[in-house]
Amino acid sequence: NDHMQDTEGPCNKRVKPVDKSASVTGIITPVKTPALKRLGQSIQRSISFRTEARPLPPMPIRTRQKASSFPRRRSSQLWSDTVDSLSHELSTKEIKRQEVIYELTQGEKQLIEDLSLVKKVYYEPMLKLDIMTESELGQIFGTLDSLIPLHEDLLARLEGLRGAEKTVQEVGPTMMDWFPCLEAYITYCCNQVGAKALLDQKKQDRRVEHFLRLCQESSFSRKLDLWNFLDLPRSRLVKYPLLLKEIQKSTPPEHPDEEELPQAIELIQRIITEVNLKTGEAECQFYRRGLCYSEDSQRVPEIQASRFLYCHGELKSTKGQKLHVFLFELVLVLTRPVAQDREGPAQFQVYRQPLPAAHLHLEDLPDGEPSSSGSFRGAFTGNDKVKNCFRVSTTGRSKSQSHSLQANDSFNKQQWISCLRQAMVQSRDRQAQTSHCKPSEHLSPDPALYNNIAELNLNSDVEMPDT
Repeated sequence: NDHMQDTEGPCNKRVKPVDKSASVTGIITPVKTPALKRLGQSIQRSISFRTEARPLPPMPIRTRQKASSFPRRRSSQLWSDTVDSLSHELSTKEIKRQEVIYELTQGEKQLIEDLSLVKKVYYEPMLKLDIMTESELGQIFGTLDSLIPLHEDLLARLEGLRGAEKTVQEVGPTMMDWFPCLEAYITYCCNQVGAKALLDQKKQDRRVEHFLRLCQESSFSRKLDLWNFLDLPRSRLVKYPLLLKEIQKSTPPEHPDEEELPQAIELIQRIITEVNLKTGEAECQFYRRGLCYSEDSQRVPEIQASRFLYCHGELKSTKGQKLHVFLFELVLVLTRPVAQDREGPAQFQVYRQPLPAAHLHLEDLPDGEPSSSGSFRGAFTGNDKVKNCFRVSTTGRSKSQSHSLQANDSFNKQQWISCLRQAMVQSRDRQAQTSHCKPSEHLSPDPALYNNIAELNLNSDVEMPDT
């Protein structure tokens, strides 16, 4: 066989000549990633909290090129990528700790870049081109400018903690000293309630809509809407306790941070709670001002006495009519949106009589076939099966009422039921307290229902952020 192969004619197949300048290193298999970097990468994948604002659903607009249909994400770098050779000196737990601290630092840097971009790309051009007035832009952007120096200060402090070997020893005292600055978030987050409503209203203007759409199509926006950028500070705020808890998990008992980190976590959680409560009050006042009453009897005292909103959003009645429902602290109010002027705030016409939460009864209606007997399930048309329904009713100082409502999906339904149950329990505890009975210890809303900071708008296209 070997002889036959030798006597075969020459092959016409071209053979690429070997470059004489090529060294032997060009054909050697590349060296694998160092152990430290591999370990850091695996750790980073398990602990990363860098979650940029979610892009909006795809819009029916023409894209310039195929690649632009995907949001552009930043290239992520690990702490281990910045270190040369420390794998033999650091334990796995310490490497994980350094990765989270580096994640905290990089998150500050990215937030500063995004907030600066918002001012340069959105605020200044819209003001210069007279797309919005200075007053309108001031209402939408609020005190955003004042937040940038705060985060620049923290970034400088965190970078100053890195030693010659690029490791950070203690981070707890720095965070404890800086966290009180975040009280500035109260003003910013309280303004977001009205800011979002005004921005949605201004999007009806063709010039505004066109400008924002062009920005969203551009590469710098990463397919994020203006509101995604304006909401980044709030998203960042709720990340701090999560990051600190991860650092705490990787901190050994004898470490100096072991004592400081729990105090820092407690402090930031108190600040977040305060921001939540103040924002809830601002949201409650904003929507309370938008209620329109057809009868004086609808002005029940529970509306004015409520300090916050548990949730609000769109539900359907048994006739398929769209209702915007508000669950205030002490009362459930069904409304119908009023056709509004472009320059005026949103208005909601109160529908029927408000239902005090203390006298509220809730029934979870199972999914099933619509009946032909004219009952609730048969009242919905166009569906093979009626799903995601519940009933609220009340008997009290006025005639009894009953409303069967349909949510957009099962997630919506469960959120409504959770909020309604919470409101019912809290209102009855409040009544028990005024009647000198023994109430439950907590009369404030469940923090789990309040983590969104004025974003408990229960529509099917709104997702609750991870905590």
